[in-house]
Amino acid sequence: MMNWETIFADRAGRMKASEIRELLKLLEQPDIISFAGGIPDVNLFPKAEVAAAYADILGGGQAAVGLQYSVSEGYKPLRDWIAGEMAKIGIACSAGNVFITSGSQQVLDYLGKLFLSPKDTALVTWPTYMGALGAFNAYEPAYDRLTPLSNREPGSYVQAAEAKGGRVKFAYCVPEFHNPTGVTMTRAERDWLLDLAETLDIAVVEDAAYQQLRYDGETVPPILALDLARHGGDIEKTRTFYCGSFSKTLAPGLRVGWVVANSEVIRKLVLIKQAADLHSSTVNQMVIARVAETIFDAQIAKIRKAYSHRRTRMLEALATHMPSSVEWTRPEGGMFVWVTLPKGMDGAALLARALETVRVAFVPGKAFFADGSGENTIRLSFSCASDAMIDEGIARLGRLISAEMPAAA
Repeated sequence: MMNWETIFADRAGRMKASEIRELLKLLEQPDIISFAGGIPDVNLFPKAEVAAAYADILGGGQAAVGLQYSVSEGYKPLRDWIAGEMAKIGIACSAGNVFITSGSQQVLDYLGKLFLSPKDTALVTWPTYMGALGAFNAYEPAYDRLTPLSNREPGSYVQAAEAKGGRVKFAYCVPEFHNPTGVTMTRAERDWLLDLAETLDIAVVEDAAYQQLRYDGETVPPILALDLARHGGDIEKTRTFYCGSFSKTLAPGLRVGWVVANSEVIRKLVLIKQAADLHSSTVNQMVIARVAETIFDAQIAKIRKAYSHRRTRMLEALATHMPSSVEWTRPEGGMFVWVTLPKGMDGAALLARALETVRVAFVPGKAFFADGSGENTIRLSFSCASDAMIDEGIARLGRLISAEMPAAA
């Protein structure tokens, strides 16, 4: 038989199955209480509006447009709408600065392809979104720890990258309701990051997948908005790439995301897309445009209300049922709570025990660390959990952690 391993590229060894994708299979088991996948609640999707948009497009005069090849940059009316929305949050741009992709995950893959040569360094937070690590890993980079407001000398990043055989290329972050921790970067931390990027002359990748999911607290300007302000509102002088998505707001199955950036980078991304898949689904972009133009604000209000309640319910349940030695974040939005277990406990081992005994699923934190650390952390998602699931699931998990603590010690 063919030994495929002998002809795979070296980069294939860095490709690993997503722990979250594997855990999502557990949702098919009805007795599992799952806090694993950070996915939106299907019951909140604007299903009727999406169905009506498809019917109108495919049953009317635009069927030929929706089903035909299209431009790689994306459907122009959708890019115009996105540019208008960006202006509302301090990001002045035109449709020419907006590039449509098949979900924001594709943006991360394209940016990795565009910037990372083997042994180059990407700066990422510890922990960081595991999907970003998966996207970047294919391009064989090194990683260095990005800790906002640290006193680390900027030159040390350069020296560390050179020691690994490459250069620092960009800093990646999820500034709003971070996946996995739920934490939001402060204004001071965002300014610090831009200062660092300017000193190192690198790009900033702002993953804004959760931008619209704020439930309380004070809004902080996007990093690209701050970058624009530093350059007199001229997006062509900025170094930040704002990566957005409709997956958390409208529907992930349509696979529509976007990036806003200076036109020089957009032109390069267009070339990558032409070689990869020509363009994102035209009809799906047209549907997103129609739904967004008619109900976007109402949809955001609806999902904020639902997820805010579940976030609060989970925080209350954690306060009620967790041992005093367990710590967790208190997010102002998003979909996640990050839990730090007592030192010596292992999140992966706890998951195995939880599935076997109390039938509760979550994501071990180790998968979110570029160096494989973080063994005593776990991520909980509240986005698809009912009150009863949260109350019962956290109670079960709290009892299990209490029971496992003596062995961990």
